[in-house]
This record gives sequence, structure tokens and C-alpha cells, in this order.
Amino acid sequence: MSTYIVFTRESTQDQGELDVYHSEVGVTFKGHPVKILAGYGSQQVLEGDAPEGVVIVEFPSTAAARAWYDSPAYQEVAQHRFKGARYRAVLVEGV
Repeated sequence: MSTYIVFTRESTQDQGELDVYHSEVGVTFKGHPVKILAGYGSQQVLEGDAPEGVVIVEFPSTAAARAWYDSPAYQEVAQHRFKGARYRAVLVEGV
């Protein structure tokens, strides 16, 4: 069953750290079965407050999603995201 990780950037704290994250995150996908479905595209807010940006990535399974997210390569790069902005990240299984 497909599994998605939805990242919503709530507020930017340090653009320089985010720039490092964005320049390095792509390499962490190597060897992982991932498909980027949305990446900071335009939004039409239907309810609630708008996040600064949204990224949705698809994996073939929860195990595959966790393998990427928990990988040492991603966790090292993610430190720049943690320093750069306040995000929410949610793993959700498809139907």
C-alpha cells in the first residue's frame, strides 16, 4: 500500500540552513523508491491557516518511507531543516 510523507513548513527561522537542506536532500533519495508528488507549489487554502509550503512524497510502503526517513543520510541532512524552519511531518498510509 502506498505511503506518503507530508511536510508542511510552518515558519522559517534561518533561510541559510534551509538553503543547505534543499541543496543536499535530493541525494538522500538515491536508492529509495520515492516519487515527489508536490513541492512548494501554489496553494489554495480551504480551511485553517496556510503553511509557508507543502511537500508530498510517495513511497510504495510504510517500511520504504521509514527506511528513507530514518536513514543516516536523511537524518544528517534533516538537521539543517530542523535548524532552518518549523515543520510538521506526517506519514500517512494510502487506501
